[in-house]
Amino acid sequence: MTKQLVRPAALALAILLLTACARQVPEAVSHGADVPGFWWGLWHGFIFPWAWIGSLFSPDIAVYAVPNSGGWYDFGFFVGITVLGGGSFFGSRRRDRD
Repeated sequence: MTKQLVRPAALALAILLLTACARQVPEAVSHGADVPGFWWGLWHGFIFPWAWIGSLFSPDIAVYAVPNSGGWYDFGFFVGITVLGGGSFFGSRRRDRD
């Protein structure tokens, strides 16, 4: 294996091992009509930058809803941050090189 492949493979393995340790507390997942789902996750992901700044100044502001519906809320939150929040747009812009 070349040196160019070892670092990305090691990084991917480290990330995989760290994510394997992650779990959601069962009390944080709930199923009901009033529990935030995909659409609320999408909205919360979109407003994340502003909510995070607000949470620094007020303990009443949270960036993530608990309890939520679990996987669908998480997926909506991820899409809201990456797509609507500009996460994938700003990283993919082509920069002019001199």
